[in-house]
Amino acid sequence: MAKKVARSSEADYVVVGSGSSGAAIAGRLAESGARVIVLEAGRTDETMLVRKPGMIGPLHSVPQLKKLVDWGYYSVPQKHLLGRQMPVPRGKVVGGSSSVNGMVYVRGNRANFDSWAAEGNVGWDADSVNAAYKRMEDFEDGENAFRGAGGPIRVTRNRIPQEGSLQFLQATADTIGCAVLDDYNAESQEGVSRMQQNAAGGWRYSASRGYLHQLAAPTLELQSGVLVTRVVIENGRAVGVEVTDSDGARRTVRAGREVILSAGFVGSAQLLMLSGVGHAAHLREHGIDVVADLPVGDNLHDHMFHALTFQASSSRHKGTAPYFARGLAREMVRPGSTFMANSVFEVLAFLRTSQAQEVPDLQLHLLPWAYVSPNQDEPIRHKVDKRTSLTVLTTLIYPKSRGTLRLASADPTAAPLIDFQYLADPADLEVLAEGSEMVREIFASPAFQGSIKGETHPGDALRGQDLRDAIPNRATSVYHGVGTCRMGVDELAVVGPDLRVLGVDGLRVCDASIMPSITGGNTNAPCIMIGEMGARLVLSGGEA
Repeated sequence: MAKKVARSSEADYVVVGSGSSGAAIAGRLAESGARVIVLEAGRTDETMLVRKPGMIGPLHSVPQLKKLVDWGYYSVPQKHLLGRQMPVPRGKVVGGSSSVNGMVYVRGNRANFDSWAAEGNVGWDADSVNAAYKRMEDFEDGENAFRGAGGPIRVTRNRIPQEGSLQFLQATADTIGCAVLDDYNAESQEGVSRMQQNAAGGWRYSASRGYLHQLAAPTLELQSGVLVTRVVIENGRAVGVEVTDSDGARRTVRAGREVILSAGFVGSAQLLMLSGVGHAAHLREHGIDVVADLPVGDNLHDHMFHALTFQASSSRHKGTAPYFARGLAREMVRPGSTFMANSVFEVLAFLRTSQAQEVPDLQLHLLPWAYVSPNQDEPIRHKVDKRTSLTVLTTLIYPKSRGTLRLASADPTAAPLIDFQYLADPADLEVLAEGSEMVREIFASPAFQGSIKGETHPGDALRGQDLRDAIPNRATSVYHGVGTCRMGVDELAVVGPDLRVLGVDGLRVCDASIMPSITGGNTNAPCIMIGEMGARLVLSGGEA
């Protein structure tokens, strides 16, 4: 029988969550010589399921695999989506959601961060966060004014894209008249480009791989299988956290300097409320003593997409179990040489609908596979068209709708009430509908050279109002929830620009929940950046 390893119960910093932000801030703090304990509810990430990039398809489509590394959350019924309860996947594994996401590497638009700074979040402007991005990256093109080299997160492009993906790139440029970009993460985002991924050499570069496993700071202790149930706050100061180990044992892990919550837009907000930080009336409803009356759980928002699938002879991929099994077998023999070494996405575009203002408001994700229709709400293995296909996820990246996250009870094991209020603002539906029609125009381009055999889903008969009526049953989350512990300097803020929880000493939040407004594009890279920024704020005493 293996000897049980003793776990420490005190450190300088206790970081709750080993995901995108948590791994980054913990790794950098430990690198400075500080003693750091990272607490993770999930299991190890040292498995092929999460390390091999191409396993992202089976991981999310096979419920038996997904439940191994996912919290299993669902939203409350969504009023503007026909009452649908939407899945809310969150990584319950070392690396958090950076271990189970699509590895789409997007920094966001530089204007996003300048807008944060304009709201009073000094030090979060585009140039300041650019420095943090450069520290974290090891970009395949090397270092320049915008990109970094030698950092913990390797960033590459797929070296074996499908012909249909390259056709889509040219078709988008021809149809929309946009630029073909070499690097959408540099000075300008607007245009179409081959996608960048945090994967290299056949392996996923999650935040945990980069900051925990590779940095391997000797003063860092990672404890997995540990559920944090409450922040211990004494005389207005966070001094540690209460936890339950996988064997049911309860204990307190104390922090000599600070407790840092990096449990994501769900976990960090839930823990604050369980610890007495939140809307006072809501906490009292659940019998929780109020420590700080703050708007925790407000400002919840997320990206949404509407998928269109086209049968295409210029894509070879088939979403079948035998196809993936053969790909995995070849990948084991020659790592990095097959589609299993890459994300399932290959091309991105950032475009403008008629509602766009300063920056593009529409993102297109090109996926050289067929996709589930009409939605993937049920926790079952959905049937996917076996014909070779190209799918575009037409994505709303600046939603106007705002929702809430609230406690269902004071039981820390009870899932909270997650209410995104998707499409509550009619403008969000218009972006998805207009974007969908733009995608149809792109697929009519001569650049496809006759390889498009027709629109499989939703079918080109759905247009105008019929399309708008269908989208509420078809639109799906991109799993980018943010904003529940908003950073700011006004009455809507939960944390200040230094990420300190207002009114509580020794406690910070460092993850997607602090975003005042969502970034333009996939949120994994911004979350790692937030971890980098958080580490500098902690170590410098307030300046990143």
